[in-house]
Amino acid sequence: MLKFVVKRLLWMIPSLFAVSFLAFVLIQLPPGDFVTTYIATLASSNEVIDQNTAAQLRERFGLDQPMIVQYLKWIWGIISRGDFGISFEWQQPVSGLIWERMALTLVLALVSLIATWALALPIGVYSAVKKYSIGDYTFTAFTFFGLSIPPFLLALVLMYVAAVEFGADVGGLFSPEYEAASWSLAKMYDLLTHLWLPVAILAISSTASLIRVMRANMLDELPKPYVTTARAKGLSEFRLLIKYPLRIALNPFISTIAWLLPNLISGSVVVAIVLNLPTAAPLLLQSLMAQDMYLAGAFVLLICALTLIGSLISDILLALVDPRIRLE
Repeated sequence: MLKFVVKRLLWMIPSLFAVSFLAFVLIQLPPGDFVTTYIATLASSNEVIDQNTAAQLRERFGLDQPMIVQYLKWIWGIISRGDFGISFEWQQPVSGLIWERMALTLVLALVSLIATWALALPIGVYSAVKKYSIGDYTFTAFTFFGLSIPPFLLALVLMYVAAVEFGADVGGLFSPEYEAASWSLAKMYDLLTHLWLPVAILAISSTASLIRVMRANMLDELPKPYVTTARAKGLSEFRLLIKYPLRIALNPFISTIAWLLPNLISGSVVVAIVLNLPTAAPLLLQSLMAQDMYLAGAFVLLICALTLIGSLISDILLALVDPRIRLE
């Protein structure tokens, strides 16, 4: 296992270089650059920038240099100093902008994950054990509802219900008086009072799909001979389910770790915009639209790194949980 982990870690290095270069190229493929987008934005407000000023802006941002030179300077800054560059649009260090959003993104994602697993695991097992019961049909209807309703539409409906029926403060993760305040117990409590709505929206669709997966996997395992043998030896039903079929049926849940980590950044963009959440996804979308290549490139590089790390963690956990999975 140690040899496998070291080998995977070493392969991550060229993978990250290749993805960072491809991302840097793709971000610059659309016509124009950040200065072009900036000029177009000013033109919509009846402000005009002459060619000399545009050339000075490109020289200031380093956009007058060949793309390969821009990439080498950017990647060398990351390797040597941990410097991801300066955001053109925000005129701030990229690392500061990213980590400022990542903390709240991580909190939201972890709470949503806990809520999703806490609901999907027991409901999926129950639906498989009590196949074709009233409870199974009820949860099946819930899963079809969760899978069919677009998250952004669900966000709008729940925002309306919470604001009109219950008078709750919706939109964002903090009340106006706490947005710029330093962290305290009062600010953490205010975060918790705003967190339930985005967590509910993000968890419903994820829970619905995982319930179906868990139910299907448990139904595949329950009729197998090893379950019948364990039951015949007098093992209690609860211990039997936990020790054998549930352990095998957990594979899809563990496999989701591979896309769960990158989903911290890129996932739920529309929901985050609808709810006005100060998370990483809206900032990533905004950087791509503005062709803010250093900010967008840093996000893409981080997504790639999290994907590789998530895949490694998923493979290790699968080998530990499922005795049928071996490196050979």
